[in-house]
Amino acid sequence: MGNIRQTYIKRVAIDLIRHYPDAFTGDFSQNKAKVLELTDLRVNVDGQDRVLYKKLANRIAGYATRYVKRKRGV
Repeated sequence: MGNIRQTYIKRVAIDLIRHYPDAFTGDFSQNKAKVLELTDLRVNVDGQDRVLYKKLANRIAGYATRYVKRKRGV
């Protein structure tokens, strides 16, 4: 059995990949950094960046990694 992702997670990941095709690869860590950079899931509090929705960012980055691997054959 596989994991079923919510439509919101899929939509955000696919939109990010379509707008920034060269930014995403088969590496989860790099994709997580890009998701945090390109979305509003983190905020700047007292001069430090803090992730507000860490689990959501991880799920989006995970789906983006899986999507890129499947589409590009990485």
